[in-house]
Amino acid sequence: MFQMAISIAVLDCDLLLYGRGHRTLDRFDIETVSDDFLLGTFGFPREFIYYLVEMLSETLSRPTQRSRAISPEVQILAALGFYTSGSFQTRMGDAIGISQASMSRCVTSVTKALVEKASEFIVMSRDEATIQQIKEEFYRVAGMPNVLGVVDCVQVAIKAPNAEDLSYVNGKGFHSISCQLVCDSRGLLLSAETNWPGGLEDMQVFQQSALLRTFEEEEKNQAGWLLGDCAYPLKKWLMTPVQYPETPAEYRYNISHTATHEIVDRAFRAIQTRFRCLDGSKGCLQYSPEKCAQIILACCVLHNVSLQTGLDAWTFARTEIQEQPEGPSRQMESVDSEAFRIRQELILSHFS
Repeated sequence: MFQMAISIAVLDCDLLLYGRGHRTLDRFDIETVSDDFLLGTFGFPREFIYYLVEMLSETLSRPTQRSRAISPEVQILAALGFYTSGSFQTRMGDAIGISQASMSRCVTSVTKALVEKASEFIVMSRDEATIQQIKEEFYRVAGMPNVLGVVDCVQVAIKAPNAEDLSYVNGKGFHSISCQLVCDSRGLLLSAETNWPGGLEDMQVFQQSALLRTFEEEEKNQAGWLLGDCAYPLKKWLMTPVQYPETPAEYRYNISHTATHEIVDRAFRAIQTRFRCLDGSKGCLQYSPEKCAQIILACCVLHNVSLQTGLDAWTFARTEIQEQPEGPSRQMESVDSEAFRIRQELILSHFS
C-alpha cells in the first residue's frame, strides 16, 4: 500500500486529473468562451489563435515518449498566456485545465515550433516590387530615400546564467540578451538575431552578425541602405548620422535619419508591450541564455505573424525625436571613403 502511494505521488498531476491513455487531452474548449476572455487572458483574438493552431498543429502533434498528449490548441494557449503575461500563473493553468509543470512544457514546445518558422516569417524580401514599396513607405516617414530597413540592438533582461560569467552583464549593470533587429516602416521585422550576450556593444554584435555577412557578400546588388545610429559604422549600404553636423543640409539629414530610425525602437516597444515576458515588469526571463534567446525569437515571429494577418502594429504613440547620443569617435581615416562620398551625395541631393 505504501509503495502504491509513492507511485501515485510521483505521477504527473495531469494524469491524476485526466487519466492515462494514448490520446489527446482536450481540457479547454475555445468555443465555450467569449472573444473578450480570449483577448484578455491570452492576448490575441480567436481568429489569430485558430491561425496559429493550423500553422503549428502538425509540429505540436508529433509523437512523444509521454503516455498522453496535450492538444495543439491547448499548448498554444498555454504559451500565449505565458508570452503575454510573463508568468506561469495558477489561474492560467486552471483556465485551460493543466498544471504549471505542463504549462512550462507547452511553452517549450510552442517556442521550438515558432523558432522553426522564423525563416518563413522574418526575412528580407528580394522581390523588386516589395523592395520598392518598402522604400516608398520609408520615404513618406521623413523624406529619407532608398531605405531598406532600420537596425538597432535592444536588451532583454535574463537571470544571471553563472556567477562567474560576466559576458551577459550589459552597460547598465544587469544580465541581458542583446538582440539586433531590423524592421521596415510598419515595424515588420526583416532580421532578428536574438542570441548575443548583453555585455557586447552594438558594434561588436554587428561585426559578428549574419546581417553584416549578408550585406557584405551582396554589396554590389544593394540598391539602397539600412539606417543605423551612431553606434554603427558608416558603410555603402549602412547610413549613419553625421557625428558633427555643420551645414543646414547635414542638420536636416540628421533629423530625417533620427525620425526614420526611431521606428525600430517603437517596434521593439510594441513587442515588449504585447509580450510582457520580455518587458521586465514580471522580472527577468528565468531560463538559460539559449532558451531565453529562443523565447525572444518566438515572440518576434508572433509579432510578424500578427502584422501579416492584420493586427495593429503600434501600441505606443510616436515619441518626440530624441537627440542622438554621442557614440564612439570615428577618425576620418577609419571611415570608408566611398561610403562617406555616398552619404555626402545623399545629403546634397535630398537635404540641401
